[in-house]
Amino acid sequence: MTNNDPILVIGGTGTTGRRVARLLTEQGRAVRVASRNSPHRFDWSDPTTWDTALDGARTAYVVPNDADPRTPGLIDAARAHGLERLVLLSARGNDDPDYYADRPNLDNGHMQGEKALADSGLEWTVVRPTWFTQNFTEGLFAPLVEAGDLRLPVRDAACPYVDTDDIAEVAVAALTGDGHQGRTYELSGPRPLTLGEVAEAFTAAGTPVTHTPVTEEEFVAERVAAGVPEEVALIWADVLGPLARGRESHLSTGVEEVLGRPPRSLARTLSRRG
Repeated sequence: MTNNDPILVIGGTGTTGRRVARLLTEQGRAVRVASRNSPHRFDWSDPTTWDTALDGARTAYVVPNDADPRTPGLIDAARAHGLERLVLLSARGNDDPDYYADRPNLDNGHMQGEKALADSGLEWTVVRPTWFTQNFTEGLFAPLVEAGDLRLPVRDAACPYVDTDDIAEVAVAALTGDGHQGRTYELSGPRPLTLGEVAEAFTAAGTPVTHTPVTEEEFVAERVAAGVPEEVALIWADVLGPLARGRESHLSTGVEEVLGRPPRSLARTLSRRG
């Protein structure tokens, strides 16, 4: 691998992918952004688009498709195209069989991808973050922040939300440096925060927000009333379940291990907004 080989970023217009692409560009690396709407078109649901994206690359950052996991097939295609190193975005908790209360968390899409990567013979790194801080500023929870009330069914459970800039820096270190091959890094922020504490941080930063606990049923009904399809609202309620039961409250040390510094706090993230 050389600095002239393009580093492929699959999902390069998404929350972590665009940050990875930006950091690589700032380092002077050749970057190939691949997504459904980029010049190098890549569609998880259309494997005929994969070859063009993969051709000529030696290294790739892969954001999997949660709705329809096809990561093992992509890894096979990457190996056939001569790629040498893959960094895979996964999720903290996917190896916890009790992560969900009503069913075993076994043979899920993330774990299928991780296993295929470990068995691929390629240089690999897996990055497992907890919930993104940016869910509050540009993602799932942003409309609730804008409305001034975090009406979510997680009670007083806490989570050490992780800044996606930290995720991107870890991924770039694994893409471009040595010593990360065969490693799985779990990432979190510096301390667990309840939604009440999240609301206080936004309020202190100039955006008044409160937190009102709601039931799953209330959450789904309110999201449907806001125009979210019911099946999507039900999925959101389902994935919030482990957070509500405290499965995401523990700290992880991956940011410190890779970057040699503490992870960014929510207050620091909010201070950089705008």
